[in-house]
Amino acid sequence: MTVTVGQRARRSLTLSPEHVATYAKLTGDYNPLHFDQAFAAQTRFKALVVQGGLTTGLLHALVAMDLPGPGTVFLSQNWKFTAPVYIGDTITAEAEVVSVHDTKPVCRLKVTVTRQTGETVLEGEAWCYTFSA
Repeated sequence: MTVTVGQRARRSLTLSPEHVATYAKLTGDYNPLHFDQAFAAQTRFKALVVQGGLTTGLLHALVAMDLPGPGTVFLSQNWKFTAPVYIGDTITAEAEVVSVHDTKPVCRLKVTVTRQTGETVLEGEAWCYTFSA
């Protein structure tokens, strides 16, 4: 796949309690913010939130499968969480190619993740390298 400036892709996922439980099982992240409603209610979030890795994981899938696509890995990421993601939210990850290296299979992406209301929950950029088969 030839990557060109201006290309865009998006991918969506509705986050469930099962996603949170599976992520915790894989990583050990059992923070009470993700599992204890009474605890979460006492925080600024007021409700259970998903692990940040689930939010960024959707970006990993987008880059690996959609744009630039299979054979792509992240070289670096620089992003910030701008709002919490709650269990039950549908999030949409978007990437736009903003630059392509002249002599290497490397590109820079602008990335965002939004929830179903349109609110941005993550924004930043990533550098990617695409291996040819």
